[in-house]
Amino acid sequence: MKCAKLAVSALAMLAASATVASARDQIQVAGSSTVLPYATIVAEAFGENTDFPTPVVESGGSSAGLKKFCEGVGENTIDIANASRPIKASEIEACQAAGVTDIMEVRIGYDGIVFASDIAGNDFQFTPADWFNALAAKVVKDGKVVDNTATKWNEIRADLPDQEILAFIPGTKHGTREVFEEKVIAEGCKESGAADVFKSELGEDAAGEACMALRTDGKSVDIDGDYTETLARIQSAKNGIGVFGLSFYENNTDKLKVATMAGVTPSTETIAKGEYPVSRPLFFYVKKAHIGEIQGLKEFVEFFVSDDLAGPEGPLAAYGLVADPELAATQEAVAGEAVLTN
Repeated sequence: MKCAKLAVSALAMLAASATVASARDQIQVAGSSTVLPYATIVAEAFGENTDFPTPVVESGGSSAGLKKFCEGVGENTIDIANASRPIKASEIEACQAAGVTDIMEVRIGYDGIVFASDIAGNDFQFTPADWFNALAAKVVKDGKVVDNTATKWNEIRADLPDQEILAFIPGTKHGTREVFEEKVIAEGCKESGAADVFKSELGEDAAGEACMALRTDGKSVDIDGDYTETLARIQSAKNGIGVFGLSFYENNTDKLKVATMAGVTPSTETIAKGEYPVSRPLFFYVKKAHIGEIQGLKEFVEFFVSDDLAGPEGPLAAYGLVADPELAATQEAVAGEAVLTN
């Protein structure tokens, strides 16, 4: 990945040299595979354009990163957790129990979840109901709750291709999975009318579980690795359809063909306008207690959300990030080291 060539304004912000003594030289970051390429671009540019060492950035998924983040405070714990969804109340409680009491939430921009298949494959126009009816363990037929036995997409809707159902979706440790469940599966359950039938046949509590339960017969495959693993699966199984972040797709358009969702083609423009239905904000979380203790941490956070990096003309936007229209407010919050409040 090429390091960003930065404008003078960003470099001026980082004029301070790395002279503060600390027990650990490198900033440590872990978490979302969706945020990973953006964080890597920034980390490489930070190391190239300042006197601070290049931060160490690892993946593992939003939930896994936040779990590490909440292990405690000190040089043997990570400084930043990347996340493709907001931190949960239960995670904040876990952090507090381990002494991580002051957490800075930094929104870096927006991304979309896309549905892509082999470049030479069929064209798909999906709705959330299509995905629910294809992947849900229980569906509704003739007004009754039954096991899902569909094998081809044209059984879901007649105008979909005559292609075997095979979906590669993010594993449960990924923030993308939670957004997929909320904005596609749960929404599809409602859209298809299944939610109402589940409520009447199964009861209120069981209906929610039925909407979210996915097939275990091989039609829906969890991917615990990052998007490169999903791409490899599709290249091996040409009938597979993968769930990706927009930026990954946009950087692999020679290998992947993207589907529409609810009649909208995913792009930075349709996400920025609020037209594409499966979009989400991206974040990272910072331990305020590590600022001043871990060399360059505050500078790195300010660098990340600078106009030159996270703005609409910066390298993150060039890679696929939809710039946050409220970036100035984020910059102000970072400068003031604002933390989450209960």
